[in-house]
Amino acid sequence: MTDTLIVGSGAMALLFGSRLAASGQKVTLLGTWKEGIDAVNQSGIRVVMNGSQKEYPAVGILDPARISPVKQVLVFVKSWQTERAAKQLSRILDPDGFVLTLQNGLGNAEILAAELGRKRVLQGVTTYGATLLGPGIVSPGGEGLISLEDRRGSDQWIQSLNSGGFSVQSVPDLSGLVWSKLIINVAINPLTAILNVKNGHLLKSQSTKDIMRLAAIETSEVARAKGIRLGYENPAEAAESVAEATSNNLSSMVQDMRRGGPTEISAICGEVVREGRSLGLPTPLNLILLLLTQAREELNRTLLDE
Repeated sequence: MTDTLIVGSGAMALLFGSRLAASGQKVTLLGTWKEGIDAVNQSGIRVVMNGSQKEYPAVGILDPARISPVKQVLVFVKSWQTERAAKQLSRILDPDGFVLTLQNGLGNAEILAAELGRKRVLQGVTTYGATLLGPGIVSPGGEGLISLEDRRGSDQWIQSLNSGGFSVQSVPDLSGLVWSKLIINVAINPLTAILNVKNGHLLKSQSTKDIMRLAAIETSEVARAKGIRLGYENPAEAAESVAEATSNNLSSMVQDMRRGGPTEISAICGEVVREGRSLGLPTPLNLILLLLTQAREELNRTLLDE
């Protein structure tokens, strides 16, 4: 069984780490959050589900210099940490190794490829979710699907992820799925972060439903201008459907905001604004969501400093 290095110590890193460890893989988490890494080393990865807790063995490491060359790496850091992770991996990734990113937003695979080479970087999209309950403790958000681009190295990852009980498929072109997920993220995540609510609460107000609808439509217009075929016909309905299906979930952006940390808004709404400008398409709602989320982040830091 191939050993797996997971870069990150947040909710998704813990979720994937626990399931891969349960399948017999040796799992190592490389992170910068000392409390999270210490908790993994002390108690393993703790998974809380249906009122019970299980522990899964894993090793947590803060210093990448302690890691021998690895062949299988899964990246789950926040988008603003991707460049740092790429530089770390450039020193420890085996020449025949593959890095898989399942991160949110746009641009992560390109940042990793710039440092590691495109042939060694695989991109994927996942609909699995999880909530971080504390250092080293995670609650799964239900079952989902992982889609990987069909290229060299994907078979190895499909076998590994299948052994962990994940549903996996390979597709010849991932761009439609990437943008389909991005549209959902744009419609849900910033609003939940700004309003500090669960996904389902967005459906309880006509005003938030209207903002979701407009954000989804605006982002889909950028995708279609790029010639990208989406995975659904009606982006607004798709966003509402996901919000309903994940009604009790806290988006990753809410979790980041509550911890007082940076969010991934620049890789989500920020990237839509950038893509829109390059195409000559206005994206005023994405810009407003970007600025409001950044304002909330800045105010959080100011209040913590007072």
